[in-house]
Amino acid sequence: MEAPPPSSDPYKFLNITLNSDGSLTRHREFPKLPPTEQSKDIPLNQTNNTFIRIFKPRNIPPESKLPILVYFHGGGFILYSAASAPFHESCTKMADRLQTIILSVEYRLAPEHRLPAAYEDAVEAVLWLRDQARGTINGGDCDTWLKDGVDFSKCFVMGSSSGGNIVYNVALRVVDTDLSPVKIQGLIMNQAFFGGVEPSDSESRLKDDKICPLPATHLLWSLCLPDGVDRDHVYSNPIKSSGPQEKEKMGRFPSTLINGYGGDPLVDRQRHVAEMLKARGVHVETRFDKDGFHACELFDGNKAKALYETVEAFMKSCSSTGPSPNM
Repeated sequence: MEAPPPSSDPYKFLNITLNSDGSLTRHREFPKLPPTEQSKDIPLNQTNNTFIRIFKPRNIPPESKLPILVYFHGGGFILYSAASAPFHESCTKMADRLQTIILSVEYRLAPEHRLPAAYEDAVEAVLWLRDQARGTINGGDCDTWLKDGVDFSKCFVMGSSSGGNIVYNVALRVVDTDLSPVKIQGLIMNQAFFGGVEPSDSESRLKDDKICPLPATHLLWSLCLPDGVDRDHVYSNPIKSSGPQEKEKMGRFPSTLINGYGGDPLVDRQRHVAEMLKARGVHVETRFDKDGFHACELFDGNKAKALYETVEAFMKSCSSTGPSPNM
């Protein structure tokens, strides 16, 4: 008798149980790692139990001013943490490889905190960075890792999977906000998590994918979207549901990098988002590797190396052309 496909029981596949009070029991997660000499945790909102894990490179050249990368981890909005081992280790490597200060944001998870809670936490992290740059936190004291060692005019916002979705939605929310002296020069959406009621071609073709089977992604959306809406809600399907106001705002996004893999069921939606932004006049760079699967860079060193090289080249190109006048 053949084993059932991975999509046969999405709760079992995701190792979660939905409790009667609407919360989740998460049965198996990645181990959480404490900060190291290269990282430290800064409280963001103690009421919401959110924080920022700051990563710095080793061997920083003296007198250097490093760029900043605000990072949002993946997990379908319901799983994982900035302290989860794969994301902690990835940010440590990126800080070294990119010679960048990384701010990895611990945001609230659904279904205990449905969207837009994660977006609100992400915006709060961006505003925290702005206030650090302005010296308006804790009586004017800027964090010592940021005070003298970063260039606030070279800021990038990056996310993977659900974190890539957060990047898009944060940009919509801060495009009209005065962030000076912080300048967001670029957005980086890595394998961004978007959805819709009608399956895309790649979702249909890869419906029994071992990482993102279609019933599991449908369950993720049902657990994280606001009560009473479907997958065509603007949070998950901006292509179908964006109104005139959202379309006008996305036209003012800074340069955007969209990265994806041919073996990811979500890849067609990532392509469609790239096309949507290009149609609004955004400078969009895309890298779609024929090989690879969802989150492959967390487990495949060669894929991670290629991603870091792509991100590094994008950051350098943005820095050479200057920041968007709107962000």
